[in-house]
Amino acid sequence: MSEGTMQRRVQRADRDQRVIRRGRALVGVAALPVVLLAAGCSSDSGSQDKAKETSPSATASPSPTVRAAAYATLPEACDVLSDKTLEALVPESGKSGKEGGSNDLESRGSCSWDSLDNNGVKGSQFRWLNVSLLRFESDVTRGPGDELAKEYYDGQVGDAQGVTGAKNVKSAPVTGTGDEATAIRYDLKKKEGAFKQQTVVALVENVVVTVDYNGAGLAGEKAPDADELMKDAQRAAKEAVAAVSKANSGSGSGAKTPGSTASTSTGSSTSSGSATNASSDGKSSSTSSSSKKRSTRKS
Repeated sequence: MSEGTMQRRVQRADRDQRVIRRGRALVGVAALPVVLLAAGCSSDSGSQDKAKETSPSATASPSPTVRAAAYATLPEACDVLSDKTLEALVPESGKSGKEGGSNDLESRGSCSWDSLDNNGVKGSQFRWLNVSLLRFESDVTRGPGDELAKEYYDGQVGDAQGVTGAKNVKSAPVTGTGDEATAIRYDLKKKEGAFKQQTVVALVENVVVTVDYNGAGLAGEKAPDADELMKDAQRAAKEAVAAVSKANSGSGSGAKTPGSTASTSTGSSTSSGSATNASSDGKSSSTSSSSKKRSTRKS
């Protein structure tokens, strides 16, 4: 074999080896994406499974609650005082009161009486009595009924103490009337004469009772005794509180004996009540929303 022939065979062999190595390399490169793709899919699947395992399950938040109000109703305002008390406080009223306007008698009510004892040239004695009742229902956004009533009670006391033109204002706590009670007295000069005003504000559970009682000596008659008027006002307030408790005694609302102590705290709502001013015409009004008209006044 000639030298040239051997050289050509060696060159072909080298070329064949290079082709084989290049083919192996291409096969390895082609297989690499498949391996990476399989590894990627396996990694993503594991992450998703782990996320599912560690994701917290959704839980429903509990509904807000508030303790129920103790008293669910009110007595009829014109029936809270006995005939004997009306005879003593407003003897010339005929015992029939004037009911204040309200279309929600389960939540608020009022009644007023006026009496004029005319003694001719010797003058006359005037008396005016008003009882108002306001009940607060528990509400999840505003708070428990007793706390709302407490705030309104504080507002009523403050309003009675700050009446424009009042003179000789005095305040004192009253015992044995509801859970808490305050008596406010003052003198008020009006065109008809000098009036002696007595106001008693009482809190019993989720109800506020306000009694306004004033008297005046007209046409030369002497002014009534303020201490006697205050005793009468407190008597009326105590009867009204007892009537509220009695109206709820059979409702399973946890009614308490009048004068017992309640564990209440001041609420956060704004109080908007105002005390009834002394007046000679004996007018009083009260408004609210929705409910039913009650039965007529019992004798």
